[in-house]
Amino acid sequence: MLPENYLERVYAGFLGMNVGIRLGAPLEPNEWSYEKIQEIHGDIRGYVKDYKTFSADDDANGPVYFIRALMDDARGRELTPQDVARAWLNYSREGIGMFWWGGDQISTEHTAYLNLKKGIPAPQSGSAEVNGIIMAEQIGGQIFIDTWGLLFPNNIQKAADYAEIAASVSHDKNGLYGARFMAACISKAFSAKNIDDIIEAGLSVIPKDSTYYAVVKAVIDFYQKQPEEEAFRKCRQYLEKEWGYDKYTGVCHIIPNAGVCALALLYGKGDLARTVEIATMCSWDTDCNAGNVGTIAGVFAGLDGIPGHYSMPINDMIATSSVSGYLNVLDIPTFCKELAVLGYQVNGLEAPQRLMESVRNGEVYLDFTLPGATHGFKTNNSFKTLLRPCGDVGVETARGSLSVLFDRFIEGDSSKVFYKPFYCREEFNDEKYKPTFAPTAYSGQKVSAKVFMDKWQGGADVYLTPYIRNSFTKEDLKLDPVTLSHQQWLDIEFVIPETDGALIDEVGFIVESPSPADNRSFGKFYIGEFRIFGNADYTIDFAKQAVEFKCVTPFAHHRGEWTLEDGFMKAAAEEEDTSSFTGNYYGRDLELEISLQPASGKSHGVILRAIGTERYYWAGFDGNNQISLIENNFGFKRLKTVSYGWSPETIYNFKAVSKGTAVQIEINGELVLDFDGLDNAYGMIGLGLLEKGETRVHRFHVKETNE
Repeated sequence: MLPENYLERVYAGFLGMNVGIRLGAPLEPNEWSYEKIQEIHGDIRGYVKDYKTFSADDDANGPVYFIRALMDDARGRELTPQDVARAWLNYSREGIGMFWWGGDQISTEHTAYLNLKKGIPAPQSGSAEVNGIIMAEQIGGQIFIDTWGLLFPNNIQKAADYAEIAASVSHDKNGLYGARFMAACISKAFSAKNIDDIIEAGLSVIPKDSTYYAVVKAVIDFYQKQPEEEAFRKCRQYLEKEWGYDKYTGVCHIIPNAGVCALALLYGKGDLARTVEIATMCSWDTDCNAGNVGTIAGVFAGLDGIPGHYSMPINDMIATSSVSGYLNVLDIPTFCKELAVLGYQVNGLEAPQRLMESVRNGEVYLDFTLPGATHGFKTNNSFKTLLRPCGDVGVETARGSLSVLFDRFIEGDSSKVFYKPFYCREEFNDEKYKPTFAPTAYSGQKVSAKVFMDKWQGGADVYLTPYIRNSFTKEDLKLDPVTLSHQQWLDIEFVIPETDGALIDEVGFIVESPSPADNRSFGKFYIGEFRIFGNADYTIDFAKQAVEFKCVTPFAHHRGEWTLEDGFMKAAAEEEDTSSFTGNYYGRDLELEISLQPASGKSHGVILRAIGTERYYWAGFDGNNQISLIENNFGFKRLKTVSYGWSPETIYNFKAVSKGTAVQIEINGELVLDFDGLDNAYGMIGLGLLEKGETRVHRFHVKETNE
């Protein structure tokens, strides 16, 4: 049986992980030594940097995407290392995002990726025999595994086994023991009475004669002699002397950092904030260590144990760095629900109906039922509107909403309350792990919200004007205002208007109330449900796009060079194939129309039903005077080829229509290829060249046709 509050504990663990990562990330080595952290920041009690938007790093990317091996391959059977290896290849863009691309034989992850590309399967790809013992025992073995522990609550052996399987793609020996230890600790945290029980569970699944076991036991022994919180610095000095980087080499060895994790758990005494703070103050790999212990302490302490000054800046959103820009706009409660459903499945149980109904792949569905959930909602005017999660007001039997305080509005006052479906470079402080985005909201889709108002005073009505923001002009496109009614739920629905080729980076409401100054509008309204759904119908105008995070918006590029020139997008492939992806990751039936101009080479086409860089369908010019439909499933296979005369520098109007298992390709209005037998039920869209060449794309239009 899973815990009754399983979903909430998963949410707390994942939030705890992200609190730790966000706290530790600004203080990573090499510049930030232990001494420098102590000198500048002293006793850390909160975030040391205030990010505009925090870009997740490998510590979050790995836990989010590598478990998709269970969705894509290991369905209804046990997990294998090669399943996880395929997730590595499929969700990563070569050389950008996901993990640290530090170079072959420098970065363990980069080395493992190159091994996989060479055909070296997992677990050999991460073995000490292939890569050497130092590479195999770097810290990555334990930093990607948090979600395996969350999937198997109170089943420490299963959590450890699956974490080891996943870690073996890139690591070996103590690298695997770290994976087992952390996953078992997370699993045990669901029921443990104290931190000692959690650490003991972690030690119980690794060899007693291992170095990893020895360093954890050494920290335990030190703690038992000096358990006072302030003694953590003495313990850190002991680790430096006996277990430091001078003895365990490489860029970031797992053993010294394992000691820090044990230290932080013990001296943090189950308090999430103090645990991640101590892990950060100890230096070395600050974000990795604080992230791992944050997951453990988050599950152990629960949602009530996460202080608001740590959870509120996260605001339920992280920007990840996979090949899917749609998935990269990650709403934490939604992800945790998906993870919990997966947890029920892998444990052979049926998920609660309410949970199943709340996971709606392919649409934005926010119900605010998880305690403290904000789903990333923002306001542009916190002086007049205050956003807070609410557990007392909800739709029907569901409890939970987002409360919006409107504070003494008079005529002329306005405030926006909105969800962000797309992010631009200007909203980030840096380019760490280079996230790219495809909007989660498009023209033609519907937006619905359930809103309840509790008005305390005011001489005029309170209005909500639905709007979207054009990402290119930064202008708000407003629709007809809606008048709220006191003590009543109101259903609001509108269709997202056309944006003439620009993207949409805000969807929400403008709050206004033209009250007189002597009777200002004061009260709250509650958003109990917010949805973006239905068929999209939109154009991407390349004259209104930009190159951000090394990609043309709103695409995520995999190899090759993609640039903007004179209102079109240019793709160039050199030694290998290149591809670029956008759109709803769960997109199904649609019509994709592009104007394509082959410039050089013999491979120019569109991509359909892409569920990653290694799983998609490609249709287009394939050699002299022919067109092919090709399946990429970790290797290319021609499904159908027909004759068609084409020539370089000519602009061709492609139309690819997918419906169910069938696809049709039209060129310049002529049906030239049809096929029935697609296996991928959904996926992204995009463009690609399968060999050296250059293509220009002048027009890109998408119309979804799902029934």
